[in-house]
Amino acid sequence: MRPTWDEYFMKIAEEVATRSTCLRRRVGAIIVKDKRILTTGYNGAPIGVPHCETAGCLREQLKIPSGEKPELCRGLHAEQNAIIQSAVYGVSIKEGTIYSTTQPCVLCSKMIINAGIKDIVFRESYPDDLAVSILQEAGIRLRQV
Repeated sequence: MRPTWDEYFMKIAEEVATRSTCLRRRVGAIIVKDKRILTTGYNGAPIGVPHCETAGCLREQLKIPSGEKPELCRGLHAEQNAIIQSAVYGVSIKEGTIYSTTQPCVLCSKMIINAGIKDIVFRESYPDDLAVSILQEAGIRLRQV
C-alpha cells in the first residue's frame, strides 16, 4: 500500500536526521509546499564550527535535562537550519508545511510563525508547553504522526 504524503515526507525528514551531529538527539526537518520539498535541515553546529562529535556536548557535561536551557548548545536546531536555508537560497517558505522528526521547541516555533509556515507535522513529542500554546495562539496546525 502506498504511504500518505505525511508518511512519505516524514520518512524523508528521518533520513535527513541521519546527517545530524548532535550526541543527544538526532532531528531532521524538511519544509514542503505544494508537495515539493523546498529546504532541509538537521541539528548541528554552524558552518565552520566544530561539531559536538568533535568538541563534546556541554549540555551532557552539565547534565541539563531535555527541554531546558537550549542556549547552552553549540548547535542549531533542524527547523532553524531549514528556515535559514530558505533565506540563503532565496526560497519562499510562506504557507508551507514543516515536517520535523521532533516537535519544535519554543524558539523554533517563533521562527516558524514569523516565516509564515502554516502547518507542523512531527513524529516525537518534546517537553515544551509554551511552544504548543504560542503555536495555537498563532493559528498554526500542529499534528503528530
